[in-house]
Amino acid sequence: MRTDLAYAQALDAADPLASFRQHFIFPDPALIYLDGNSLGRLPAASPVLSRHIVEHTWGDRLIRSWNEGWFDLPERIGAKIARLIGADADEVLVADSTSVNLFKLAVAALRHQAGRARILTDDLNFPSDLYILQGAIDLLGRGHRLEVVPSPDGIHGPAQELDAALDTDVALLTLSHTVFKSSYTYDMAALTARAHAAGALVLWDLSHSAGSVPVDLHAAGADLAIGCGYKYLNGGPGAPAFLYIRRELQEALHNPISGWMGQANLFAFGLDYAPAPGLRRFLTGTPPVLSLALLEAGVDTLLAAGMPALRAKSLQQTSYLIDLWETHLAPLGYTLNSPRDPQQRGSHISLGHPEGLRIARTLIDELNVLPDFRAPDNIRLGIAPLYNSFADIHTAVQRMAQVVAERLYERQATSAPVVT
Repeated sequence: MRTDLAYAQALDAADPLASFRQHFIFPDPALIYLDGNSLGRLPAASPVLSRHIVEHTWGDRLIRSWNEGWFDLPERIGAKIARLIGADADEVLVADSTSVNLFKLAVAALRHQAGRARILTDDLNFPSDLYILQGAIDLLGRGHRLEVVPSPDGIHGPAQELDAALDTDVALLTLSHTVFKSSYTYDMAALTARAHAAGALVLWDLSHSAGSVPVDLHAAGADLAIGCGYKYLNGGPGAPAFLYIRRELQEALHNPISGWMGQANLFAFGLDYAPAPGLRRFLTGTPPVLSLALLEAGVDTLLAAGMPALRAKSLQQTSYLIDLWETHLAPLGYTLNSPRDPQQRGSHISLGHPEGLRIARTLIDELNVLPDFRAPDNIRLGIAPLYNSFADIHTAVQRMAQVVAERLYERQATSAPVVT
């Protein structure tokens, strides 16, 4: 494959999604932003929507806005996210944070699976997911055990080993669909089927796949899922998360954080909690209206582009990046820390280097390229097909080569800042 800039520009000229760049704000057009897998760019519609929410629905309509749409936001925007992840409108809610939603669903699942003690996950899962599971085990006090199955190489998920570990004592299998470091993406349907054959429930974290990888929860037979709103959904920092519960399970599971918004009759003010029917029982407190409403702009843009087109471009762009790595970066000591198989990866690529931290800092501080870094050596390049161009990728690779060839990273400290 050609690796010159003219070829990248030709790919951009032929890109059917190129017009979607105008749906985002670029304060610094020269910045190459490759961190959409951590925080998505600001949709152009969001400032306008924010002004409307603050000045009109809050400033003008005041408390009347609860009856004019605020109460319905968790379900209405959840129904739009459902279209991105292969679910029905009444199976997805927007609420709380990813961690809180994981806690709710994990505890509900473990209580439902009485008599089973094992929880299976892998060592590629996001660490805070494990922290939440450990806390849930301590809180329940029923002798549950969290078993972390190791990856064979730190890149690929241990699918065969997880399969072998499934038995009639497994209550819950919970994994990141696309893992945060390497971008490895599980075959959701295959692993879910194996777990169900053993009688286990399955909970998927979609934080790195929703909006970047085609997800079909129905086709996979998934039981439960969670995901964040601030990565590929472009909801902004602190955007609320979402949760999914298969319709057949909704009445059988019980929210462990019962609260006012999840009760059957909000204004009866009874002293004994009675859960709402269906999924709404998994709401707890008052929704964060401002940030929740802003999530809609990013979700609408994804729906307009369509997941098949987004995935096609993502696969083309990640493959292009790997070709550039092989030609320009591998000779300089960079390693590919993501799967080569396009069907096994999401929309970010991790490249390793012994000086990865200092390279990332040099790119950010001196060369106007914004990736992120994950220990021990991963420089993550998050490609968001809605707004990243092929020229972005080409230029970023050239600057990564420059940092090593000219040893520019030696000017950086070896200690890590709080956020990389």
